[in-house]
Amino acid sequence: MARGAMPTPPQPLEVKRAEVEFHRFAALGESEKTRAVYAERNRSRSGLIRKHLDWLAPITPFLEIGAGPGHTSYLLVNEFGAEGFALDLSADALRQGAELARHFDWPRSPMKVAGDALRLPFHDGSLRTVFTFQTLSQFLDIEPVIVEVKRVLAPGGVFFFAEEPIRRLLSLQLYRCPYPEWMMPWERKLYAWGLLPYLVRDVIGAAQEESFGIRQNHSMTLKRWHRLLEKHFPSRRYEIFLNEQGAFDGLVRHLAVRLDRHHSIWLAARLLGGTLAAVCRKEGQPPPSWADPRENLARYLRCPDCTGSLSLNGDGSLCCACGYTAPCQEGVYDLLPSADRTELYPGAREDILDFSRPGHENALLEGWGPVEGIGANCYRWIGARATARLIAARPGPCKLRLRGFVAPRAIELHRRMRVEIRANGHRAGRWTLRRPGLFVLEARLPAAPEYIVEILAEPVWTAPPDLRPLTVNIGLLRLL
Repeated sequence: MARGAMPTPPQPLEVKRAEVEFHRFAALGESEKTRAVYAERNRSRSGLIRKHLDWLAPITPFLEIGAGPGHTSYLLVNEFGAEGFALDLSADALRQGAELARHFDWPRSPMKVAGDALRLPFHDGSLRTVFTFQTLSQFLDIEPVIVEVKRVLAPGGVFFFAEEPIRRLLSLQLYRCPYPEWMMPWERKLYAWGLLPYLVRDVIGAAQEESFGIRQNHSMTLKRWHRLLEKHFPSRRYEIFLNEQGAFDGLVRHLAVRLDRHHSIWLAARLLGGTLAAVCRKEGQPPPSWADPRENLARYLRCPDCTGSLSLNGDGSLCCACGYTAPCQEGVYDLLPSADRTELYPGAREDILDFSRPGHENALLEGWGPVEGIGANCYRWIGARATARLIAARPGPCKLRLRGFVAPRAIELHRRMRVEIRANGHRAGRWTLRRPGLFVLEARLPAAPEYIVEILAEPVWTAPPDLRPLTVNIGLLRLL
């Protein structure tokens, strides 16, 4: 870092904004697909938790950080009889948990809190167990999250995390590769042969989330994980899951185990990468008794603004002496710091066109198809040209963010799509999209009180019997 430069925060605001948007989109869309994914993850996590119950039990009161719709918190409550909290940055994702509960016939639910892992809205030493899955790597600096976890854990409390990436050393790190369904034909062949991981920079699929604005930390080798956890927890237990695909990976594993002085898979994991699970115990002896989280909600939760105690009002909302209030909306308490809550959940505004929200059509001008999709997957197709009006919320230059989708059929027909954005008659950016799937484009705009945004796309295609001219579909326009 250059002298005098400001350090990069563990999770900048623009990344939090992308996380909230992505989790809302992912949790609410393609319900059949996501249900199958959540069911499979819960089967795997249930088995892993059971293997380490000698360290974990009893689990109550627990907190799951990065819970998404809370499927694993539902697992803890219903399968393990625990009581606790599901926390995620996305309140919308947490609300989707009610739909999952109906589908999977889960009679009991966790308490749901929208909050920030870097400023957990819980009192010091208030929790027996903290869980997280696929979450720590969402922070450019993981240690501040570990420090917060350690703060809220009671003496003798346990931190359990899993599915965190171990950096692969055997790789040329040439580029980021998308999920298999969006790979080029030659990439699919290398992937099937087990050779693609030797070329790509980090976890396969990271390209999509990076393009969305999410920044992930795939720099953690086994040695770095160990040093970080050793610094904060006196007792630890690790479980390593190797990335193995194809005969060549098997050969590397065999040789690495033979070369390792303890004949463990430690060296193989460093070379091939994989995921890490860890059970970490905080020093000290746990309290002899615990208050029921459901009956003593305010005893566990604290104000994210001033860290003072919260009290429960007659209408079910939480409030603090500093003036902070958090109503319970569809079973979720939003306990984000006030500044973040205002930015991440702005509500209806003239600088945002979210096609899943009512009223957005008032700002549309020409070239838009009807609303399609469900939940956060609402979108409108455009042809060669579409226009909309956005009103700036504050003076000065800004950035336009556009979220859209390229259909696989478009790439099959034309191999690429080109998208150009103009604002008030001036070109703001031009992009060539060579893969199907979700895309996010951002363009800097000069200061103006109002913007007429023009989206130009080519080539045009059709999907008979629908004879409309189509290019891409758009789900969101926003000024940042």
